[in-house]
Amino acid sequence: MTPQELLARGELTVRGRIREASNAVLYCTVAYEGVTAACVYKPVAGERPLWDFPDGTLAQREVAAYELSEAMGWGLVPPTVLRDGPYGPGMCQLWIDGPADDGAAEETRRLLALVEGDEPGPGWKAVGYAEVGEGRPALLVHADDERLRRLAVLDAVINNGDRKGGHLLPAADGRLYGIDHGVTFNAEDKLRTLLWGWAGEPLTEEALEALRRLSADLAEGRPLAARLAELITPAEIDALRGRVGELLRTGRHREPSGQWPAIPWPPV
Repeated sequence: MTPQELLARGELTVRGRIREASNAVLYCTVAYEGVTAACVYKPVAGERPLWDFPDGTLAQREVAAYELSEAMGWGLVPPTVLRDGPYGPGMCQLWIDGPADDGAAEETRRLLALVEGDEPGPGWKAVGYAEVGEGRPALLVHADDERLRRLAVLDAVINNGDRKGGHLLPAADGRLYGIDHGVTFNAEDKLRTLLWGWAGEPLTEEALEALRRLSADLAEGRPLAARLAELITPAEIDALRGRVGELLRTGRHREPSGQWPAIPWPPV
């Protein structure tokens, strides 16, 4: 049984609410044919309206982000489905366990940091300056990590408007996931992220190959294009194709446009 089958067919039982989230996010278990797993359920009814996204579409965008991650072959988004639940239709995503004890916090410190001085140091990429205690400036940096680099490419493709540090999820098996992809796929440029360290640098050959496959899969009549048509608007699909084409044309990581705040707030 695949995680997607379990999430889509299993009996969903709410165990609690994750109160730090701005929208309704429910911690659940899902059980089917003797298999049980933990998951997150975000009912459409619990979504707050946003001025720049159609109402009631965030769950669909989360699923679309998963579909794109899978199409690129990187598995950066936990298995995610649309389904009905105790509070109506919504998004259901597999819960990812982090490293035991303090391992998750330690892994996060290996990915993001604030440092003194003007240079990031070996193994780190500079993002920008932030104010810390008493107005002192510090340099925000992220690790020069291939997992983060793939995520930066995925975010450019899906037009992620909210890649915060808290949306990076280190797993117990060493993999890295990105979560919370509701504000994605807008037809206008909305990219806001902490992962600007490679801005303007050449894309890796791995990334270019993934983008070439994705470009082919987004053609009219292909299964991925048909699936996305169930989740986002035609204008948003056209804009998605345009972003993929632009990345392939330039062969470089996206740079901030200057027309939209480049870093989300709060950044964690």
